[in-house]
Amino acid sequence: MSVTREVVEATLRQYTDPHLNQDPVSAGCLREIDIQGSSVNVRLELGYAAGLFKSGWAQVLEMALTNLDGVEAAKVRIDCVIAAHKAQEQVPALANVKNIIAVASGKGGVGKSTTAANLALALAREGAKVGILDADIYGPSQGIMFGIAEGTRPLVKDQKWFVPLEAHGVEVMSMAFLTDENTPVVWRGPMVSGALIQLITQTAWTDLDYLVVDMPPGTGDIQLTLAQKVPVAGAVIVTTPQDLALLDAKKGVEMFRKVNIPVLGVVENMAVHICSNCGHAEHLFGEGGGEKLAKQFDVDLLASLPLSMAIRMQSDGGKPTTIADPESQIAMIYQETARTVGARIAQSGANAQAMPTISVSDD
Repeated sequence: MSVTREVVEATLRQYTDPHLNQDPVSAGCLREIDIQGSSVNVRLELGYAAGLFKSGWAQVLEMALTNLDGVEAAKVRIDCVIAAHKAQEQVPALANVKNIIAVASGKGGVGKSTTAANLALALAREGAKVGILDADIYGPSQGIMFGIAEGTRPLVKDQKWFVPLEAHGVEVMSMAFLTDENTPVVWRGPMVSGALIQLITQTAWTDLDYLVVDMPPGTGDIQLTLAQKVPVAGAVIVTTPQDLALLDAKKGVEMFRKVNIPVLGVVENMAVHICSNCGHAEHLFGEGGGEKLAKQFDVDLLASLPLSMAIRMQSDGGKPTTIADPESQIAMIYQETARTVGARIAQSGANAQAMPTISVSDD
């Protein structure tokens, strides 16, 4: 009995890609089925970075196909092809950047910058070309997190472009590279917005699959400027389970929705503290808040991360968890988050949207 294309497709439909929440056929990933006698070759194309996932996923599918009657050998090839956000053409300086991800929070102190750094590094570990823009003008911290020495300045190209620095395989640009670290930025809103626009329009990014933007907390000038001037593919909201943090996080979700930027999901930090001496687990900031927020707005809970000294120490030391301890459980959570974020962007209708026009009303 010889195997048919229909049987191969039916078999593939029985397996769900955990990041797309669909089988590869329904998700539009199937590119080729080649049947030569008892040998079956399948080619899939994922629209997100999945370098650490695709070999295991291919083995699962190969095993399923090998078990079919009439099949003696099966080979599944998986390629990752990341599509460009179509609206990027509207900003010449971002022509080389395929997708922009905003990492935001309603309030400070919830681990937003740590999440942004680990997300960028996790995407890079999955094989993507990644940059990170530190848009937190008042409190830039990505230079420290990426281990870039104080006082390091970017090169200037053609007297117009800042050349981003590189650390751990990620391109990094921050206001901290242009100012004195010990001097506070005492600026009014228009000056801050102007500085952000300068960073966006005068940074010479190379060809990037993803640019992660570490946003300042809140829903003010910088957030609106980013939404107006930058074609953002999607936003990740960072919160803690604490009621006050969740209240502000809801405002962040609503803000991005009002400006037609898809919310890719919620990351909950400091969800539980596990005593290093006795192993007792305690929910210091409340329990289940991130899950409730995700359900309320019908978005994914991308990750729920513990209150961990290791995360803090590794970030302060210039090597965030994703690269400092890549085989740890926490690093694996960041990797899963990165793949899911990429998958949501690939699925999102944002790729067909232009930048929104923003109006302010009393509603």
